[in-house]
Amino acid sequence: MKIGLERIDTQEGIMVEALLDSGVTRLVISLEFRKRKGFKSKKIENPIYMRNVDETFNKERPVENTVEVNIYYQGHRERMEIDMIRGQKWNVILGMPWLAHHNPKIDWKIEEVKMTRYPEECRRQWRPKQGKLGWQKQKEEEEKEEESRK
Repeated sequence: MKIGLERIDTQEGIMVEALLDSGVTRLVISLEFRKRKGFKSKKIENPIYMRNVDETFNKERPVENTVEVNIYYQGHRERMEIDMIRGQKWNVILGMPWLAHHNPKIDWKIEEVKMTRYPEECRRQWRPKQGKLGWQKQKEEEEKEEESRK
């Protein structure tokens, strides 16, 4: 599916073909694509070792960097940190965390993805943090803010 990606530093946007993959447990962007398009990356504290479908560790290095972007699709916008990996055929893969959170309506016959069921927090910015899914972190931060107001 075609999505818009926006560089945070320059607000430059590009369209890119992204793969939806329920078998992928992360959101990923390829190192090669990141370099080609000039997205800035940042080092993460704890490398993430990726596993293949057969449960063996991926032969590529662990995930050591993320890329922060704004993702646009059908009027939906959110800021996300995406894991950067080497040697991918796809530029961007939206895995199960994104699919489960947004619960898009997918028509496989006509290859159409509609954003009709995404949760309320998607109307606000949420930012995934390493170690927690973004919406979990967002919810915790909102609860803390609410507690501090009491």
